[in-house]
Amino acid sequence: MKNPPSKSKVVFISTFPPTQCGIATFTQDLASVITNIFGESLACVICDLTDKPKSDKNISYTLNPKIKEDYKRVAQEINKDSAVKLVHIQHEFGLFGGEYGNYLLAFLETINKPVALTFHTVIPNPNLELKSIVQELVNYAVSIFVMTRQSQKILMESYGIKEEIIEFMPHGTHLVKYENPSVLKEKYHFENRTILSTFGLLGEGKSIETALKALPEIIEHTPNILYLVIGKTHPNNIINNTDVYRNYLETLVNDLGLQNHVLFIDRYLELQELLDYLLVTEIYLFTSKDPNQAVSGTFSYAMSCACPIIATSIPHTREVLTADTGLIYEIGNSEQLAKATKQLLSNSDLRETMAFNAFQKTRESSWENIAIKHVHIYGKTVSQLLEIDYDLPAIKLDHIKKMTTPLGIIQFSKISIPDISSGYTLDDNARALIAMSMHYKLFRVKEDLYYINTYLNFIKLCQKPKGTFINYVDKNGNEHLKNTYMHIEDSNARAIWALGTVISLKQYLPQDIVLNAFNCLVKCLPWAANIQSPRSIGFAIKGLYLYHSVTHDIQAVSIIKKLGKNLMAEYYLNAAEDWDWFEDRLTYANSILPEAMLYSFLITAEPTFKKVAIKSFNFLLTKMFVNGHFKVISNNGWYQKNAEPQQYGEQPIDVACTIQTLDIFYKALGIKKYENMKSVAFSWFLGRNHLKQTIYNPITGGCYDGLEKGNVNLNQGAESTICYLIARLVMESDRIVKPQHMIRKRTVKMKRVADFSNNSIPSNN
Repeated sequence: MKNPPSKSKVVFISTFPPTQCGIATFTQDLASVITNIFGESLACVICDLTDKPKSDKNISYTLNPKIKEDYKRVAQEINKDSAVKLVHIQHEFGLFGGEYGNYLLAFLETINKPVALTFHTVIPNPNLELKSIVQELVNYAVSIFVMTRQSQKILMESYGIKEEIIEFMPHGTHLVKYENPSVLKEKYHFENRTILSTFGLLGEGKSIETALKALPEIIEHTPNILYLVIGKTHPNNIINNTDVYRNYLETLVNDLGLQNHVLFIDRYLELQELLDYLLVTEIYLFTSKDPNQAVSGTFSYAMSCACPIIATSIPHTREVLTADTGLIYEIGNSEQLAKATKQLLSNSDLRETMAFNAFQKTRESSWENIAIKHVHIYGKTVSQLLEIDYDLPAIKLDHIKKMTTPLGIIQFSKISIPDISSGYTLDDNARALIAMSMHYKLFRVKEDLYYINTYLNFIKLCQKPKGTFINYVDKNGNEHLKNTYMHIEDSNARAIWALGTVISLKQYLPQDIVLNAFNCLVKCLPWAANIQSPRSIGFAIKGLYLYHSVTHDIQAVSIIKKLGKNLMAEYYLNAAEDWDWFEDRLTYANSILPEAMLYSFLITAEPTFKKVAIKSFNFLLTKMFVNGHFKVISNNGWYQKNAEPQQYGEQPIDVACTIQTLDIFYKALGIKKYENMKSVAFSWFLGRNHLKQTIYNPITGGCYDGLEKGNVNLNQGAESTICYLIARLVMESDRIVKPQHMIRKRTVKMKRVADFSNNSIPSNN
C-alpha cells in the first residue's frame, strides 16, 4: 500500500491491525482490495486511530482518539498533501473521544478535503444530543455509507438525513472456492464429525452460552457434533489479566459434559485458516444478543463460505437471512436454537440448498465488488477520482488446469467444480489450445506443453478420416449423439483457427507439436473452401492466415480469397444506410467477421476487403461502445436490424473476441483509438459493467459464465474461463512485447502445401 507521489490518494481514518477489532479488519480488507484492483492509479493511505503508535510502513498518520488537539493536528498534516483527494472515515461511536465521539468534529472543522463516512453503527431512536452530533457529522460529508437498508431507513427517518447522500454498501466478504469440504476436514482432523461453528472476538455480547445450552439436545440427535468456538477474547473484556467470560464458558462446557463436543480455538487466526474453518462448517450459529446490532462481519463471512446459518434476530440477519439461506431464532432462546439445528441436521438436501444460496447471495458483496463500488462512488462525488484505472490481475491457470483431464478440458462447471457429466467439446479444446499456446509463447512455462499436447490430441481424436471434426465427446471419450443433429460448422472452423495458431508459433513450440497440428490442418484444406456460415468463415480465415504466416502456402491464399469474397457478398446482401453488417442481426463473436476481412486484405492486398473490414468494425464498435461505456451484445434475442437492442445476457466470449480484433486492427492499421478501446473492453471483466461486479474470479482463476440484469452467472465453464484468459494474454502481450504499429502485407513467394513433406514444417524463409 505504498504510494508514489503521482497517484491520487484516499486516506482511511480507522483502527488498523494489529489492533484486534472488526473495524480494523474491515479497513484492512477494503484498502487491500482497492490497492489490488486500482493500485497503479490510486493509493490507500491509513490514518490509525490509536494511543499506541505502531511501526508499520502501511500507516502514514496516527491519531490519538483520546486527545482532542490531535484531531486538528492530523487534519492539518493531511491538508498539506495535494495528492489526497478524499478522506474516508470508518465511524463507530466508541472509536472517537468525547461525548458520542464528538472530538471528531475538530478534525472535520479543519480538514479541507472531501470526506466520506461509513457508519458501522446506526442507533435507532436517538436522543437530541446524539441526533445533533450525527447531523453535524453528515453536514461535513459528500457521501455516507451504511451496510443495511435498515440503517439507511433509520438515518432518514430518525436523523432527517437526505436519501441522496446515503449509499447502501453491504459488508464485504471474501471470495472462496466452492468445493467439497472433505479435504479440509481431513486437514484439520475433523473426519467423521459434523461441524457447528461461531467465530469472532469473544465477549458476553456473543452469547455463546445460548449455543452451549442447546448442545445436549443437538448431540442426542446427532452424536458426532463438534462445535467450534473460534477467536480470541476481545481485549476490552480481559480485566486484571482475567478472562471472566471465557472461564464461565469453559466451566459451562464441563458442567454440561460437552468436553468431547466443544473446541475453543483461542487465538487470532490468519484469514485463510479462518475461512477454512468456515468452509468445513455444516451449520453456522450466530448467537449475538445485541438487538440493535446494525451489521455483523462474522455473519457475512459465514454466508460467503456457503454456511447454512441459524441466527438471532438482529437488523442485519432479518434483512439478509431469507428462508432459503437459514433460520432465525429469538435472542437467548436455547430451545429454539436446538430445534432449528436439528431441523437442518435432519435434511441434508435443505442444507445443501441453503449453502448454495448463501454462497450465491454474497458474491455481490465480495470485497472485489465492494471495492469497485466504493471507487465508483468516490468518482461520482470527487471529480479527480473519475479516471481511476483498473490494474490487470495476475495471470492464473488454476481453474483451466482443474477443468482438464488426460482427455481434454471439461465443458461445464458447477460454480468452480468441474462437471464431468457435461463431457467435452472440440470448441472448448480448440480455445484451450489457443490460450495455452499464447501463454507458452509469452512465458515459456514447460508445464504448458503437457496441456498443449492434451488439447491437440483431443482435436486429433475428433478428426474424421475426411478431415472434418465431431464436436461433442461424452465423459468416457465416446462420440456423442449430439454430433448428428447439432450445427457444428463453427466448431470445425474454430479447430482450423487453433491449429493455425500452433503452426504460427513454430519458432517457440517443439517440432513434434507443430508437426501434429500441421498434419491435422492439411487434412482440413479440401473442405475449408466450402464453409458457409459467416462466423465459421471468420474462424477459418483467421486460422488459415496464421497457418500461411509461416508456411506461405498458396492453397491457403486461394481459400482465404474465396471465403473472403463469400463473406463480403454477405455484407453487400445485408448492409444498409444504418447497418454496415454481414447479417440481419448481431449475435455472438461478431468481431471475427471484420477481423476476417482484414486478414483477407493483408493476404491479398485487395482494397475492398480493407474498406469493408473498417466500415463493419467501426459499425460494430458504435453498438458496443456507447457513451464511453462498453456494452456486450445481448444473447436475449440478439440485436436485430431495424430494432432496439436487447439488454443484458452478456457473455465473456464477445468481450474476448472484441479485444482480439481491436488488437489486430491497431497493429495492422496503427489507429490509436483501437488500442485505447482494448483497455475499456477488458475492464468489463474487472467490474466496469452495469452491475459494477467482477466477472473474473481471482481466487479460482475462472471466469463467470455471464452477466444478467441483476446477477452474475457464477458457473465458471470452459468457454468463459478460456476466453477471459485469451483476452488477458492479449493485454499482457502489450506489456511484454513492444507493439508493432503496422503488420505489412506479405509479399513472399507463394508455395503449395504439396511442396512440404509430412516429416517437416516449412521454414520462415
